[in-house]
Amino acid sequence: MQGNNAYNVYKNNSVNFASKEQLLLMLLDGAVKFSKMGRQAIEDKDIKKAHENIIKTQNIFYELINSLDVSKGGQWAESLLKVYEFIVDRLVVANMKKDINIMDEIIPLIEDVRNTWEEAYKISKTNS
Repeated sequence: MQGNNAYNVYKNNSVNFASKEQLLLMLLDGAVKFSKMGRQAIEDKDIKKAHENIIKTQNIFYELINSLDVSKGGQWAESLLKVYEFIVDRLVVANMKKDINIMDEIIPLIEDVRNTWEEAYKISKTNS
């Protein structure tokens, strides 16, 4: 039980002291994880678990949409906004239909978004 408590303290500290970039990557790691869990739940015919995990993934992208400053980011931010909105739209349809094919289409895109942000973070660290 004590090990569990130590892990929770570590986890809380890693979130509390993370940079904005690290928090973004944590969110996107969650999106990848939850989308894959949602896909697996569809395959397992666990409708409730599929719904919960797809909603978690959607909520992450809603948060990313809300935090995107298009006025400062210009064309790049507008393009990113369209990608985020596309992902949410496809997740909504996948959730309504419990469609594994849509999940197979969208998970690589979610992974690409995550990997792109990770690369940007690495580049920004080497340039600072």
